[in-house]
Amino acid sequence: MKARHLFSITLPIIALTAAPLCAQEGWVDLFNGKNLDGWAEHSGRAKYTVEDGVLTGESVSGTGNSFLCTTQTFGNFELELEYKCDALLNSGVQIRSEVFATATTNNIGGKAFIFPADRIHGYQCEIDMDVARGRMWTGGIYDEARRGWLVPADGEKGKQGLAFSEQGRAISKNGEWNKLRIIADGPSIKTWLNGVPRAEIFDAVTPRGVIGLQVHGVGQDTHKVGLKVSFRNLRIREIKTENNTLSDEEKAAGWKLLWDGKTTDGWRSPKSDAFPTRSWRIADGVLTVDPGWTNGEAEAQSGGDIITRDRYANFELTADFKTSFGCNSGIKIFVQPNISPIDKVTGQPTAVGSAIGLEYQILDDENHPDAKLGRDGDRQLGALYDLIPCDPAKPVNPVGEWNRARISSRGDHVEHWLNGRKILEYDRGSPAFRAAVAQSKFKNIPGFGEWLDGHILLQEHGSEVSFRNVKILVLPAN
Repeated sequence: MKARHLFSITLPIIALTAAPLCAQEGWVDLFNGKNLDGWAEHSGRAKYTVEDGVLTGESVSGTGNSFLCTTQTFGNFELELEYKCDALLNSGVQIRSEVFATATTNNIGGKAFIFPADRIHGYQCEIDMDVARGRMWTGGIYDEARRGWLVPADGEKGKQGLAFSEQGRAISKNGEWNKLRIIADGPSIKTWLNGVPRAEIFDAVTPRGVIGLQVHGVGQDTHKVGLKVSFRNLRIREIKTENNTLSDEEKAAGWKLLWDGKTTDGWRSPKSDAFPTRSWRIADGVLTVDPGWTNGEAEAQSGGDIITRDRYANFELTADFKTSFGCNSGIKIFVQPNISPIDKVTGQPTAVGSAIGLEYQILDDENHPDAKLGRDGDRQLGALYDLIPCDPAKPVNPVGEWNRARISSRGDHVEHWLNGRKILEYDRGSPAFRAAVAQSKFKNIPGFGEWLDGHILLQEHGSEVSFRNVKILVLPAN
């Protein structure tokens, strides 16, 4: 999904140390409070002015969306700013955005996008303050001039959009200064509004770009000419993070690395106390299953799966994974190594196969036959394998790029997330869950999936799959 061209316009690079330093370590002022040095307007012709340390954009007629952009590009960073916006004027903050000097076509997710010359495009943190409109999506993430809404993902009439708007209405300060916080760290992008978390995605289209302040086009609507959005206290600090590490926020919250990025500590085979002697390799902070001889069909028949030495019940688990062509793998929870593997055709116990547990399926849906088997897609990526399908509109990064899985287990309630979006939830032991088990290959296992705790498993299925940033937050019992 990566764009093929980065910045055909030659933009001057300004050293961060050239800007005045803020009091806190690492922070740099993005706006000097006096003039527009270091900024340039693109795409439209809105009016931008500076007065008393405040940068203000004003709508004009007859122009499209306007963006006042940094002349410097940024990759991994934390950005904070305050804004005040007239309710009828839509706005936003572009990050990691691009602009080309000439019309350019890029392929994103298998679709061709044509960008006119000087058209800003990329991630935007929304500013939306119109209560009368019935949609308060400030802090949402929009892919400007590309794929549209990423968060919320299902539009104004969907449940996600309504819930997102409800939260936005509760925390927005109409007619006052509001504070946005944006963290872009690798493929992870997170937003906060007035200290409240709003959106999170895991997306890798553009890893670097300009920051821009939008004045939305108003066309010929004379009632909207002269509307203003103002910004102040814009500051940024560079993030330098390594894989398989914990941020200060994660440490404070109690997160722990489930894999240290270097050794096999904390993991073993389901069949013994030792780590497998083959199939798994560790290099450059990545844990990879070497491809087997049957292209994804040798389920735990080479080195075999690996499981945590500890057992878990209530937790938040995150892991980055990268698939290969025709890949088949999975992340399992509540794994019971004392139960015999099940033959996927007969449903009977077998001497070889993957350890029993609840599986977050990892699959190359386009190229592996399992995607077309099972019921209603319950063997596709993100599904609860052979039991419950996930949202078919899931946000999947393509083969060869990193995705982020998140599994939440609280009591009997389990959620599957992919790249920052919830794609499935279920309750272990519920009538719907038991009905799904009764139709699955696990139907002959008493109490399947309803165990009090279990190991976490990374699956070896004979095809190449890679993992990194495997982290866990142990939660208190309900």
